[in-house]
Parts: sequence; C-alpha cells; structure tokens
Amino acid sequence: MLEAQAVSKHFGGVTAVDDVSFKVAGREIAGLIGPNGAGKTTMFNLLAGSLRPTSGRIRLKSRYVETSPPYARMSCGLGRTFQIPRPFAEMTVMENVLVAARDQVGERMLPNWIVPGRVGRLERANVEKARSLIDFVKLGRLAGEPARTLSGGQRKLLEFARVLMADPEIVLLDEPAAGVNPGLLETILTRIAEINARGVTFLIVEHNMEVIARLCARVLVMVSGRILCEGKPREIAADPRVIEAYLGGAPR
Repeated sequence: MLEAQAVSKHFGGVTAVDDVSFKVAGREIAGLIGPNGAGKTTMFNLLAGSLRPTSGRIRLKSRYVETSPPYARMSCGLGRTFQIPRPFAEMTVMENVLVAARDQVGERMLPNWIVPGRVGRLERANVEKARSLIDFVKLGRLAGEPARTLSGGQRKLLEFARVLMADPEIVLLDEPAAGVNPGLLETILTRIAEINARGVTFLIVEHNMEVIARLCARVLVMVSGRILCEGKPREIAADPRVIEAYLGGAPR
C-alpha cells in the first residue's frame, strides 16, 4: 500500500531522515515510534507531501508520488491527521467534515446552472455521509456547534471523521492519544480498529506504548533519522537497543 525507498531529507547540514526504507501492507496497522527528534514527523510530512525528499522515492499503491502535492496523494487514497488538530474554528462540526468530501460537482460554477438537480443530490448525499461519520465518532450532538467549542480530544475525533470523509485507503495518524482523556481515547482506539476491519490501512506515530501494543501488529523504531529495527510490539519492547534509545531503563 505504501513504500519508502531509501528516502532522505536534509535541511542544510542537518539530516532529519537518513536513507529510510520500509513498507506498509494493505489492511495493516503499523506503528512508527522513536524518541523526540528521531525524524518521525519529518517522515510523515514526506509521506503526506508537505515536504519533498532530498533523495529516494515514495510509492503509494502502484504510483510514485514523491513529487506530488498533498491533494494529489489524497486523491490517490492517502489521508493524514496531525498531532495538534486545527479545524476551521468558526465553522460547525458538520461543515468541517463536509469540506473533505471529494469530487464535489457543485464546487464548479457551471454544473450549478446546467445540472442543478445532480448537484443537489450529491450535496444531500454528502450531508448524510458526514452525519453518519459524526455519529460514528460520537459527536452527533455537537454537529451544529462551532469547532472552537470542542475539547482537544473531541477535535481529534472531528479530524478523524474529516479524514474518513475523503474515503482514504491508508491513513497516517500522528499521535492520536496525545492530550486525550481516557474516555475519548477509548472511542478513538475503537473507531480505528473498526475502520481497519473495513479494509483501511493505518500508519501510526505514537509515544503511548500501550496504544501501540493494542493496535499495531508491527512496529518500526526510528532513531536519529534511521530505522533502528522493526518487529512485533512485544519484541520491540524487549529489544535492548530500543530500551536504550527510546524506552529507558532495563528490560523486564
């Protein structure tokens, strides 16, 4: 589904990502962990299109996309969330989700004059889909409220609903557990598992090892811009190299 091939990113004399290669299989939930400054966010930005690699290639399904902008990768089935959600504060929860709908005929002026009936049907279908997703993330009672009124955890749920509105085949999740209370975190984790069961692939950056162990069948460990190792969560947690670089302390 997604592959990095010898990807590097330099910022002047600083190497943030150094010859990184890995694959994410379809329907997988893979984790990407590492200490602060390891290059995880830079790697996510390279995969999503916010940054272009200095060298290397990125393949999304059968297409190489390392020079493609984020919206083109979204059209190819890649969605991405952020560690700190940034919804349109004055727009409602419903409006925030609707902006992510793909291929909206009514966004072009001419169809509104030539085929208004079709435009209306598609808009109604999008509203129903958005309402279903908002209910799915348990924000239904807040659908008409401005996004600025949401808590941090609720904003993450809103962002999750918004990315799902675009029908992604793979989602890059950036620290879904950060700053979320236990009740809302349980909702987020349950929804990730349910969406994965429907066939959507996930690559998750997360510091919470309990979340990684619960969701991920395979974990990649990134240190100093490189992939240190990969394996099952239990194997990673017991690896002395990982303990030294990331977890701290002695193995139990």
